[in-house]
Amino acid sequence: MDHLTKLELALAVTRYGSPGKINTQLRRRGVGTLEEHREQLDSASRRQLRAVAEDLLSQGVTAVLRETSEYPRLLDQVSNAPPVLFCSGQLSLLSAHSIGMCGSRRVSDEGLRAATICGSVAAGQDLVSVSGYARGVDMATHISALESGGTTIIVLPEGINHFRVKREIASVWDPSRVLVVSQFAPTQTWCAGGAMTRNSVIIGLSLALVVVEAGERGGTLAAGQRALELGRRVIALQFSDMSPGNAVLVGSGAIAVSNPAELSSFLHELRYVADEPTRSGFAQQHQDALIPSSWASPP
Repeated sequence: MDHLTKLELALAVTRYGSPGKINTQLRRRGVGTLEEHREQLDSASRRQLRAVAEDLLSQGVTAVLRETSEYPRLLDQVSNAPPVLFCSGQLSLLSAHSIGMCGSRRVSDEGLRAATICGSVAAGQDLVSVSGYARGVDMATHISALESGGTTIIVLPEGINHFRVKREIASVWDPSRVLVVSQFAPTQTWCAGGAMTRNSVIIGLSLALVVVEAGERGGTLAAGQRALELGRRVIALQFSDMSPGNAVLVGSGAIAVSNPAELSSFLHELRYVADEPTRSGFAQQHQDALIPSSWASPP
């Protein structure tokens, strides 16, 4: 199936279909159900879809459809995973081992330093850092991953037409090491519900979720709880005083990690279990030697 056809089918689903119903039909009848859905549209709607698809393709956007080999295996294990993903950038990152990162937009200074360290540690373990492109923890993680020579996936809470390279990440931006993903119709604007839904994709793409600093309530805590419900490992960072939300998550089964070396060791083991080890013992020891001794240390 060519890229233009994939985009047409994805647009038909996000603009005219119900993702829940489409998922059920996909499970029963495969990708052919998307083609049937498109064929049911009137000729004017189909012409409009073709024009929009051509415009997206000219901007370097493609679509990944559920029930195809391109769809991420881990995300496909989530029952309500989106039937389509609009993507721009290094598509191969969808099949790479990834680690999710989340935390508050109003993060403390220590939390911000920790997020920066997390992005660097993940890069050192050949793990893609997946986050949501919001200010605070998300942005610190994306920037640190790229500064450290690693890769990152940006999962948007809105349509891909609204994506822009933000000023704070522009100096390290490398299209060959970034993938931008959206499950929404390209023109959909930001809303709180979209941000919460986006978190499920971050979790679904990732071997584990690192929670930097969760409050007593809010999206970060909800993301950690959702990851636990899905059976994903949750790593809750522990500073001198553990944040209230992180303490709740640890009480529910999350793993408390008190320093960067512990995080590196855990991610190394996670990477080892997920696939053949890519580093020798010496390389791992060398990597650990470069890691700050605490979350409060300068990254």
